[in-house]
Amino acid sequence: MIGLLTPHAPVATCELARSCGLPLWDTVPDDAVYVLRWEDDHLELVPSQEKGTVWVDFVGGALAHRRKFGGGRGQPVAKAVGFKGDHIPRVLDATAGQGRDAFVLASLGCTVTLLERSPVAWLLLQDGLVRAANDENTSAIAARMTLLQTDARTWLENPPQDAAFDVVYLDPMFPEPDKRAKSKKEMAAFQTLIGGDVDADALLAPARKLALKRVIVKRPRHAPWLAGEKPNFVFDGESTRFDGYLPAP
Repeated sequence: MIGLLTPHAPVATCELARSCGLPLWDTVPDDAVYVLRWEDDHLELVPSQEKGTVWVDFVGGALAHRRKFGGGRGQPVAKAVGFKGDHIPRVLDATAGQGRDAFVLASLGCTVTLLERSPVAWLLLQDGLVRAANDENTSAIAARMTLLQTDARTWLENPPQDAAFDVVYLDPMFPEPDKRAKSKKEMAAFQTLIGGDVDADALLAPARKLALKRVIVKRPRHAPWLAGEKPNFVFDGESTRFDGYLPAP
């Protein structure tokens, strides 16, 4: 059971949570498993029985360092989506999660549409984007990011008539509950709550129909191919790889 703890939370955040069907709590009930709460001017996810919090920070922390010193177009994700000369890809991130790669691509000039079906992940992302839009160092980046709460498969199979994306980017959550590194323990709550994207295989075919230039699938380095389909090309990272598929004929 998860809900939003309302003390200190802005009215707008409470209304968004209500619209997502999440309960609003004055105090944490005994049967709560996770809590969304407002802390230090941001929304965060907290497991009620464990330590650790998850929140989206596009302004500071690791993403600020990556924005300044991450390597620009030399980063594997940037190479994978196909920057070339003056060409800046239009990207659909169909499994947005915490939006980290989407933010990196937007910081390099891409316009990125993000799809996220989990109301909790969407609320955390929305909060991160609002704060990024209000910071002078990230406002221009946030302006290139559009977040939608929707199921990726449904959206991909019935996209808007004017949808035009050079790249469809898929980073489905890969369920490895017994292999989480201790350094990533704070992410366990998010991964457990959101769960593995067991229907991710179904995203590849409609993504290949929509993408004008390529579909990029981010995978753990030794994970199987999405939908069992061999990619047309691969960009390797340190612990992940980026499988590239050409548009469907």
